[in-house]
Amino acid sequence: MSTTTTTLTLAIIKPHVLKNPFALRCIKRAIKENHFTIRIQKTIRMDEKLAEKFYAEHKGRFFYNRLVEFMCSSPMEVLVLERFDAINKWREMLGPTKTFKAVYSHPDSIRALYGLSDTRNACHGSDSIESALKEIRIFFPDFNSHVKEDLQKG
Repeated sequence: MSTTTTTLTLAIIKPHVLKNPFALRCIKRAIKENHFTIRIQKTIRMDEKLAEKFYAEHKGRFFYNRLVEFMCSSPMEVLVLERFDAINKWREMLGPTKTFKAVYSHPDSIRALYGLSDTRNACHGSDSIESALKEIRIFFPDFNSHVKEDLQKG
């Protein structure tokens, strides 16, 4: 892949962050400072049906109900980010999923700075091209008829 080829990823800024304008501004500033382009974004309040669809792979796990309930608790921001190596760069910025681990191993990461718990870990990021494609289509079904090609180009 050349350094000029960009890819897309899905980012979710979770409900507790939207209640903290300072944290929200800091995360958005970090997105811009790390050369991401926000292709599309919206603020939504996820309903249970959408949350269950988005987190279907976790159904039956001990944290599933807590996660669905939290994600439906208040508004969140959903963004499609674009840049070179978007998935890996965004996940690098996020740090480990577990907030307590992020605090110790990646203290400058988004989850270390703004996460509260494993469920309230500040942000979500797609973990692969396939996940990004699936997740973008869940939140932005009409976004771009060429999203798959955009994700895989290069």
